Amino acid sequence: MISYVIADVFADEALRGNPVAVFLDADDIPGERMQRIAREMNLSETTFVLRAERGGDARIRIFTPVTELPFAGHPTLGTAIVLGAGSGSDEMVLETGKGPVPVRFERGHGGVIREATMRQPIPTWEPYPHAEQLLAALGVGKSTTPVIAYRNGPRHVYVGMPDVDALSALRPDLGALGELEDIGANCFAGDGASWRLRMFAPAYGVAEDPATGSAAGPLALHLARCGLVPYGTRVEIGQGVEIGRASTMYARVVGSDSAVERIEVAGSAVVVARGEFLAAR
Repeated sequence: MISYVIADVFADEALRGNPVAVFLDADDIPGERMQRIAREMNLSETTFVLRAERGGDARIRIFTPVTELPFAGHPTLGTAIVLGAGSGSDEMVLETGKGPVPVRFERGHGGVIREATMRQPIPTWEPYPHAEQLLAALGVGKSTTPVIAYRNGPRHVYVGMPDVDALSALRPDLGALGELEDIGANCFAGDGASWRLRMFAPAYGVAEDPATGSAAGPLALHLARCGLVPYGTRVEIGQGVEIGRASTMYARVVGSDSAVERIEVAGSAVVVARGEFLAAR
C-alpha cells in the first residue's frame, strides 16, 4: 500500500488543467510495476517520488500509460507543488532523467503556493524530417512557421496555425499521427504575449493533452527564434479548451538566437484527491 495525491496542474481551480498522480515514498516500487500503475491510473502522466541521489530534494520518475519519460512539464511542476505544500520552503530541486530541475514557489496567505516556476532543460532542435506526413495527419495545408522538432525529454514538433479558430477546428487523424514515432504534435496560434496550444501525442499514449508543460518552454523558444516574440517576454499559453480542461501556462526564454541562457515555465496546481493504492508492490 502506498499513498498518492492527484493534482490538477496549470489550473487554479479543481477539474481544470492536467491531472497528475503523485506516488509518495516510492523507492521500493520496481520500474516495471511503476509502468503498470501508470497504465492503471490512465492519466497523461504519473510520477513516483524517490530519495534524492545527486543533492536534490527528491528524485522523480515519470510515466505515461505506455512509456517512461526522462522529463515532462506538468508532472514535474505538479509534483513540486505537492511536495512544497508541506515543506514551507521557497525553492526545491527535483532530480529527473534530464538532470536537476530547480523550482521556486510564490506563496500567498498562510503559505499556500500561488504559483511555481521551474527552470526547464534547454532543448536541442532540428527541422522535422517528416513534416509533410505530419501536416497530412493533422489535416493542415501548411505551417505558418518552419516545422521544427525540439527535445527536452519528449520530442515536440511545432506547427503554426493562422488563427485560434483554425486551431480549434482541427480534427487530426490520430491513427496517422500514431505512426509518427516519438513526437508530440503541437499546433499553436496567437500573437504578442498571448498564445493557444493543442498537443496530440498518440505515440506517447495521449490522444490530446490538456496542458503540456514540457511543450510550453520550447514553444516560447520557437516563438522567439521565429521573431514572433522578443526574448525575455513572459508569454501566456492557454491549452485544453477544446477538450473541456482549460489550462494556463506561462513561459519565458532568456538569451538570444546564439545563446539560450534559461527557459522558465510557471503555473499553479490544485490538489483534488488523496488515496492509498493497494497493489503498489
